[in-house]
Amino acid sequence: MVEQFNYIVEFLHECTPSTFCLTPEIIQELHRIAIHDIYTCAGRFRTGPVIISDGRHIPPPHEHVRGLVEQMCQYVNETQGKSPVHFSAYLMWRHNWIHPFFGGNGRTSRAVTYLVLCAKLGFLLPGRRTITDQIVEDRNPYFNALHAADDAWACGAVDVSQMEEMLSNMLAAQLYHFHQQAVAAPRMDQPQQPESS
Repeated sequence: MVEQFNYIVEFLHECTPSTFCLTPEIIQELHRIAIHDIYTCAGRFRTGPVIISDGRHIPPPHEHVRGLVEQMCQYVNETQGKSPVHFSAYLMWRHNWIHPFFGGNGRTSRAVTYLVLCAKLGFLLPGRRTITDQIVEDRNPYFNALHAADDAWACGAVDVSQMEEMLSNMLAAQLYHFHQQAVAAPRMDQPQQPESS
């Protein structure tokens, strides 16, 4: 995760919200960074079927992966009038729905979601207990939001509202934690008391 975070920081130094463009290659690089020490398929889209352990969703055939990832990126790059949180929620769901890699899909979806949220806002979000950290701490809201979006898609609709709500709450928690750090820090304009010997 540290390597992914460093990649995101470097990436954000090189783009602005108006120049940001999500590509399949960015997603593949985030995947490669996440699992290069775990899987030999790091950074490469899957070449066969995968099964998700909960059994609720069967990912599309591997022949469709590249095209679906390109469509996902196009949605993020070209859709107007949506919030950064919406794009992040859409990506978190759609990436997991496509399941473009044999392993490491969750790690990659969380990383690309965070990258896009920061890129669309134009800055790296402050605060510890990042959205990614919070999802890892308690995956139930994450899985529930994925299932809700899957159910909507099965009925022919794109509805990531539950995912948006989850991400909004987590973003608020991250920023609140940052605020708590800020108000607890000693003020620089106040002289420090000398320690007694």
